[in-house]
Amino acid sequence: MALSVADVQAGQALPGRTVHITRATLVQYAGASLDRNPIHWDERFATSVGLPDVIAHGMFTMAAAVNVVSDWVGDAGRVVDYGVRFTRPVVVPHDTGADVEVTGVVKSVDEEAKRATVELTATCNGEKVLGRALAVVALD
Repeated sequence: MALSVADVQAGQALPGRTVHITRATLVQYAGASLDRNPIHWDERFATSVGLPDVIAHGMFTMAAAVNVVSDWVGDAGRVVDYGVRFTRPVVVPHDTGADVEVTGVVKSVDEEAKRATVELTATCNGEKVLGRALAVVALD
């Protein structure tokens, strides 16, 4: 069942989630997205260009974060606008992988337009990896 304007209010928290990212995840995403930049899978190359290790694709991180919103609203098609600023890379060590913690809160509700704006917070190892992460969703 889709959310209605009556179901949503500013300040409302969305259920958060932890997204675990492994090197295998990155290789699978590279194949699906055709983004085969070696900084996302080759540790030797990544460190040779000044990175601390392999890093997750920005678009993967962005997509993983917005899943909190699409799951909450009940349909990814209800996300009508979404944008972020990338503030830090998500470093993915070979042995442990990385965990990205994602939370969301309704920032505002436009009852006339039947839309809500959700602000997302995504952190890895206690540091923000996405900034200005805002999604606008259509409501019933």
